[in-house]
Amino acid sequence: MGALTGISLAVLAVAQSDAAVTRSEYCSRLGLQLDGAIQTKAKPGASASQIAEATALQDKANRFCAERKQAQGIRTYANALKLLGVTPVDLDQ
Repeated sequence: MGALTGISLAVLAVAQSDAAVTRSEYCSRLGLQLDGAIQTKAKPGASASQIAEATALQDKANRFCAERKQAQGIRTYANALKLLGVTPVDLDQ
């Protein structure tokens, strides 16, 4: 019975920590997603102008997130991902 209670508390703690994603963490997640999307799109056949624009938006988003303007950074990352045809990660995942 004690083990079951311990497992339940551990699952509850993990569920709560996952639910509370900060804007800073979301900036990081989107930054990693955009890195991957740019690498994937950089293969032959991808539009060089889209990659260049997404990279420029990535630089801008990095600055926003570093300057504690995470909401603007998140929007900018999302716009860059959409430009490449990628759906931004969801906060709930």
